[in-house]
Amino acid sequence: MMTYARPLMAPLLALVLLLGTAPRARAATSPSEGEAQAIGRTPPRLSYINGEVSFLRPGAQDWSPAQANTPLAPGDELYTSTQGDLEMQVGTRAFVRAWGDTQLGLANQEPDFLQFRVTNGHVSLDLRSLDPGRTVELDTPHAAFTIDHPGYYRADVTQERTSFITRRAGQATMTSAGGQAVAIAPTEEVVLQGTPTPTVQSYVAPELDTWDQWNYARTDHLLEAVSARYVPSDVYGVDDLDQHGSWRVVQAYGPVWVPETIPVGWVPYSTGRWIWDPYYGWTWVDLAPWGWAPYHYGRWVFVDGFWAWAPGPVVVRPAYAPALVGFFGAPGIRATVGAPVVSWVALGWGEPVVPWWGRAGFIGRPWWGGWGGPRVVNNVVINRTTVVNVNNITVYRNVTVQNAVVAVRQEHFGARPIQEARINQVDVHRLEPVRGPLRVAPSASSFVAASAHAARPPEAMAARPVVATRPLAGRPLEQRREVQRTAPVVSTPAPRIVSAPNPARTTPVLSRPPFGSSQVERPRRPLPPRLETTQRPEATAAVRGSAGRPEAQPPAQRERVERPQPTPPVEQRGPASSVAQPRSDGNASAPAAGRSEAPRPSMRPLPGEPANRLFPGRAEAGPRQEPGSAGGQHAGPGPASSRERGQR
Repeated sequence: MMTYARPLMAPLLALVLLLGTAPRARAATSPSEGEAQAIGRTPPRLSYINGEVSFLRPGAQDWSPAQANTPLAPGDELYTSTQGDLEMQVGTRAFVRAWGDTQLGLANQEPDFLQFRVTNGHVSLDLRSLDPGRTVELDTPHAAFTIDHPGYYRADVTQERTSFITRRAGQATMTSAGGQAVAIAPTEEVVLQGTPTPTVQSYVAPELDTWDQWNYARTDHLLEAVSARYVPSDVYGVDDLDQHGSWRVVQAYGPVWVPETIPVGWVPYSTGRWIWDPYYGWTWVDLAPWGWAPYHYGRWVFVDGFWAWAPGPVVVRPAYAPALVGFFGAPGIRATVGAPVVSWVALGWGEPVVPWWGRAGFIGRPWWGGWGGPRVVNNVVINRTTVVNVNNITVYRNVTVQNAVVAVRQEHFGARPIQEARINQVDVHRLEPVRGPLRVAPSASSFVAASAHAARPPEAMAARPVVATRPLAGRPLEQRREVQRTAPVVSTPAPRIVSAPNPARTTPVLSRPPFGSSQVERPRRPLPPRLETTQRPEATAAVRGSAGRPEAQPPAQRERVERPQPTPPVEQRGPASSVAQPRSDGNASAPAAGRSEAPRPSMRPLPGEPANRLFPGRAEAGPRQEPGSAGGQHAGPGPASSRERGQR
């Protein structure tokens, strides 16, 4: 019996060991691809501010100055003063902008749904592309506008009226406070007036004013970035890399980006601030204008005395991270006795991040996210199937670079800028990596990137409810427990919830008012420029010598050669005020020398009333101005008439 039992005991013992260790092995693996995409979803980015722009996040004490590169979360509110402008990047080719006395809030963000609320002001949505199945909703006090097509959209909101315009083949659905859903065709302007049941009328979209032209020009510039060749397509802030650094190719890392105009002794994650994000926890906000992509994607490497950002191999879908650092505990920091200290270092090439954010089971486990290159643990390259234990991560390569480890006292972490709170003396040989959540609770000052006071919107504006198809998204329960009870609660008026538009029950197109009810008519657009030949081929050969240079001719003969024959007059069919004036260049409309101008027919008024109407309360934009530069300052996005028209 013992002879036969021994051969059976070995397989049985191996099976028991395998079953006992299987749960541990599965627990150490990374989350599935779907879970990783949900964890790594990209928040809207505050990509541009000009003038006075204020920011408020639930949990903060008051409004504070907005800071570029702040990742936004549902519940965040932004306010622009009279001369303030802002831009949010909500997609690789999608931007939301606001200017002039505008309160704009992010109400909801889901993988297929993005919801904004605007209680007053001027908002544009320049959506050059929109993922299939994704919907953007703009909620106003008079109606909710649902967008599921690329295009250009603009909303001008006051207490009495809301105007919504579609351009560039854009289409939208409007659901008013009464619950009726109506489709808005391209190149239309819908005007809602009055509360609680507003009246609705549709008009022809007006000409582009200076604000619209600036939006078009800025988006065109942002989408022509050279850096897009080296980073995944879904990474935001690519144009900022073009403006503030240079790309180099290093044999060990491939394309790397080297920042310019950085101070002496600069290291990554040292010129900014940690803020508390309701979904990602502690998140880094850098003060550099280029401080988005290099701090949420890729890795930092030190090459020949230069810090360089290495995006790594291009992946199909990059995963966002609140920061890519390794945290350390108190040992190794020389500070006041008994004072807890928090320190960190930028992750190097192929090193995993140990998440301090996310759900239970994800926190504290090595994660490469969207990283598509080699994986390195303790300077050893591992393959993708190797299970990495968090206890094996004891060394980070950048620790050996001088001053690369940044440290602050725990009470200063998230409460003030790093430049003011940094501790310089660090013993890198005694550092202990943090292998789980970061045990630092946020305070009221941790919810914003700036501590100064900022302009607040008028109370009547902030208390104005909007019409929406979904309520304001709530924060996760486990995140709310981390917030100190002393932080005030920001109260946002509950929206008037209406049913989401159903395509089968949506009115095809808004009917315009009866023809002839308005005297306002858009001026006739000028003719497009024509390519006019100033010289006939046979005349060109006659006036050139053998060397191709023009030969001297009498002035009268040159004039006959270069001046084309006048175009016969065309009967004008518009009102007398729309008669075309002679052109300033004197080509087509000027009579030839020695000839009398042909008599023009007498102008007769057309019957009836104008049919191509504009909204009567909209003033036409003044003379077109050149749009401001993509990243520069500008006094205001539109002329006085366009800024005032939303207030009438």
